Order: sequence, then structure tokens, then C-alpha cells
Amino acid sequence: MANVVRAALVQATWTGDTESMVAKHIEHAREAARQGAKIIGFQEVFNAPYFCQVQEPEHYAWAEPVPDGPTVRRMRELARETGMVIVVPVFEVEQSGFYYNTAAVIDSDGTYLGKYRKHHIPQVKGFWEKYYFKPGNLGWPVFDTAVGKVGVYICYDRHFPEGWRQLGLNGAQLVYNPSATHRGLSSHLWQLEQPAAAVANEYFIAAINRVGQEEYGDNDFYGTSYFVDPRGQFVGDTASDKDEELVVRDLDFDLIEDVRQQWAFYRDRRPDAYEGLVQP
Repeated sequence: MANVVRAALVQATWTGDTESMVAKHIEHAREAARQGAKIIGFQEVFNAPYFCQVQEPEHYAWAEPVPDGPTVRRMRELARETGMVIVVPVFEVEQSGFYYNTAAVIDSDGTYLGKYRKHHIPQVKGFWEKYYFKPGNLGWPVFDTAVGKVGVYICYDRHFPEGWRQLGLNGAQLVYNPSATHRGLSSHLWQLEQPAAAVANEYFIAAINRVGQEEYGDNDFYGTSYFVDPRGQFVGDTASDKDEELVVRDLDFDLIEDVRQQWAFYRDRRPDAYEGLVQP
């Protein structure tokens, strides 16, 4: 019997406040569960606008603790209600002055499994993230969930192959990549990098982008979220480039082993020859 996981992702427009944004994602999750999904992931800092288009201290107010903040607590309740694994990207405050771009991973029974903190922090026009976030310091965790081994890599991280590989070495079968990227900056890379990473590391990737324009800048988030398989092929169509959308797809995890036997990239790695890659 095939090891098929029905997975979901949400690309969403900003509603104007956290309460309605969280409520909207709850309804998307319930609909995904009605469609039989067993895991769902949301976009980068899903419960807030992409405030990094500006550098203003007022935006630290979006931050909350993980896992004890209100959003993750609500998502744990939602996981228990729906029986789904949930990937929850939020702006995390650990203590005064310590802020991270984080994703919590919650199992299908509501258990908090842990979190990933974004490693690579951009600081360019429209993406002033170093103003808000410290670089991640929790490594590359892969979480043993009810659907399998799940990792997270956040937005700008996707340009760096090292993390993709470490997630593969740590056993990931599915990696969620919640993002906020806009038309004209790197849209030509959007359907190139994640499929290439899926091939190189032989696992599934859920690539999630915001959609629409928001109040704090000119970024035009172009959606087109998708799932891609270990052969680099899209699983179904990509989402709209203009509209909010819930995407639900069946992922055949047996394909991972088939590809690893056929292409054998892990067998042919040469870590003994790679010392120069980690030199400053």
C-alpha cells in the first residue's frame, strides 16, 4: 500500500489585524481537514503583515513567545480539533532584545514538537529583516510527526543549499518553506530553486508565498505556491499569482526511496572533500 500523505498549504492576503488573520487561517485549516489533509503549513509570519518592508520599532509588537504565546496555543488547539500536523511561522520574542523569525511545528494531537529559527537574515530594500531578527541558533531540526519527518526552511534561507542538505541528512521527507517574496525581485528563481533543492536532496518541498500588496510597502507578493516532489516535478498546479488559495495535494512518500535508490546522491556524497565549504 502506497505511503501517501495528503498535505496542504495556504497562501493568504493580509486582513489588517492579527485576530482576523488567525481566524482566516483556522478556517482554511478546517477546510483542509475536511478534504482529508493530515498536515498544513502557513506563510512566513503568517499572523502579521510583512512589516520588514520598513524599519520601525512599533513592529516589535507583533512578536510573541514560542510556544507559550497566544498564536501557538491556538494552533495547538486547532491541531487537536482537526487531527492535522501544523507548521506555524511567527515573529518570536525569546526575551527582551532577542527576536527571531520562527516556525513552530505542532503534531496532530496538539503536542508542540519544537521550532526552527531562520538562519539567513536579509537586509536589502523591502526586506529589512536584520532590524528585527537575530540569526537562527537551533540548527536544522527535523520533527518526527504523525505524517513523517518534517523540516522547515524559511524564505531567504532557500537561496543557501547548505541548509537544504542538512535537513536531508537529518532525515526530512517533507520540508515546508514559508516565504514572503515579491514580483520582480526573485520571481524567476521561485520555480527554480525549490525544485532543484528537492532533486538534490530527494524529498518533497512545500513552497509557500504571500499574495497581494500590503500597507507597509510596495512589495507585490505573487503567490504561486506549490508542492514539488523529489524528481523536481510540481505535484498538481501551482497556486494563483494574484489570489488567496488553499492548496491540497497527495504526496507519495514511497517516491523518496525510489528516487534515492535510482539517483543515489546520498551514496555518492564526498564530505571528506568539502572542508573548504565551511571556511569563513
